[in-house]
Amino acid sequence: MAWYDDAVFYHIYPLGAAGAPKTNDYGEPVHRLNSLIPWIGHLKRMHFTALYIGPLFESVGHGYETTDYKKLDTRLGTNDDLRAFVKSCHENGIRVIFDGVFNHTGRDFFAFKDLRENRENSPYRDWYCNVNFQGNNEYNDGFSYDNWGGYNLLAKLNQRNPAVRDYICDVIRFWAREFDVDGIRLDAADVLDFDFMRALRRTAEEVKPDFWLMGEVIHGDYSRWANDSTLHSVTNYSLHKALYSGHNDHNYFEIAHTVKRNNDMVPANIRLYNFVDNHDVERIITKLWNKKHYFPVHVLLYTLPGIPSVYYGSEFGIEGKKERFSDDSLRPHIDISNYADALTENPYTAFVAELGRIRGSFPDLARGDYREMYLTTEQFAFARGDMIIAVNNADHAANVRVAAPHARYTGLLQGTRADTRDGWMDILLEPCSGEIFAPGDAAVESGDTSAVPAVFSMPAENLQEAEYIEKNPDSADSHNARQAEQEQVTIPEGVPYREMTVPQLQQVILEKMAKNGPVTERMRRDVEDNIWQDSLVKWAESFR
Repeated sequence: MAWYDDAVFYHIYPLGAAGAPKTNDYGEPVHRLNSLIPWIGHLKRMHFTALYIGPLFESVGHGYETTDYKKLDTRLGTNDDLRAFVKSCHENGIRVIFDGVFNHTGRDFFAFKDLRENRENSPYRDWYCNVNFQGNNEYNDGFSYDNWGGYNLLAKLNQRNPAVRDYICDVIRFWAREFDVDGIRLDAADVLDFDFMRALRRTAEEVKPDFWLMGEVIHGDYSRWANDSTLHSVTNYSLHKALYSGHNDHNYFEIAHTVKRNNDMVPANIRLYNFVDNHDVERIITKLWNKKHYFPVHVLLYTLPGIPSVYYGSEFGIEGKKERFSDDSLRPHIDISNYADALTENPYTAFVAELGRIRGSFPDLARGDYREMYLTTEQFAFARGDMIIAVNNADHAANVRVAAPHARYTGLLQGTRADTRDGWMDILLEPCSGEIFAPGDAAVESGDTSAVPAVFSMPAENLQEAEYIEKNPDSADSHNARQAEQEQVTIPEGVPYREMTVPQLQQVILEKMAKNGPVTERMRRDVEDNIWQDSLVKWAESFR
């Protein structure tokens, strides 16, 4: 297995995090990158094993209009600063990948400057796509050219030009040699030339074992980019969308469907890069209508197939709303010293740290086969190898029953124990919560979890039997009695759903299901397991 298959990533936008000016005057270097060195200890304490940081190299503004691929942005410092920063990360067991902005350059890049000065006589006229000396643009260059996203500030490189390809491959070699970088996130990978990406892959395999190439891809068949000949992984925007909207809409079917579609789409050896926010989208806490959903969202981020990544500051629960003409609020300056007590005082921070600790202790969460086990609009359970994960997006507690092959399981977030009965395990999930179960009397290395919110509970062995059955009406002892009770239920005519009892609502739903086709045992069990009136009313009303 390569290092990135088990990695937990942290993502820093350095110009923002270090408080750099918005515009580069190309003056004397200011060593702001050094202000990020204390973050390395934070990453280690939070159990992150890899850092994606970028853009880093000389540019005029936000970093994606590159001026010099071989020089750290003057606003951040010098190449020696970057070399020392990566070295410190490695000494703390943290891999580092840079942002590779290879689809386009800025207008101050040497090749584009030569094109502006020498026009038809420039040796770099074929370095850019569709240069037309009969055209013009808002800069009054006296020629036009292809760009990225409609912005002439970002001049599109001609990646089919061998000279361009060789130059960029040499940049990769330079980064590996000078900074010992472990991989590259390719900006705008969804518009990169595929032969160009194959050349980058060959270079990656040349410079360092397990050198990782991950591409920014928004839509489409991810396997076109992530495969054995182009990139190792791509950004999983489809899951990003499903994770927040699946909670806002109380629709776990969207998340489960997205996971299945992605698993069917990409080869088994490919792990997509999962995230809930980044430098281009709103913060997860801002997108969520119910802020408590932060917790089940992150349980899924750390346990669903893929490589999890957390964007700097989101582990503190900070807000960030996308503005019409600016991404500044998504890329803030943060002084890490202001969060010195976050692990013990901030529930979001403590929770993310605990998820990192658990993932690092149980390889199945990264490598185990994914199997869907239980799915309703508001509850979702699945297995990763021998591990069982369950989440609840409802505002009420919920019981989930799953087939469990082991006699006992340990809930790793709360340390509770759960015994199985006749091959089934009943999981009581508190509102807006989730739990990760390992077989047996598992344990995770001790840590300070005093700030972890006590919202994850399971039926413990010290509960009285009557209390257990009351909280778990679908336990093995009461299941048959409830089934017999439901068979005797009569549905009163003309009574609104909200005035019906729970058994009456369950019977309504089963009858409506039967009109649409055969009711399987799994479908019947899903109805029986739902004992919350509000949820059942919504379910009954959903039928047409």
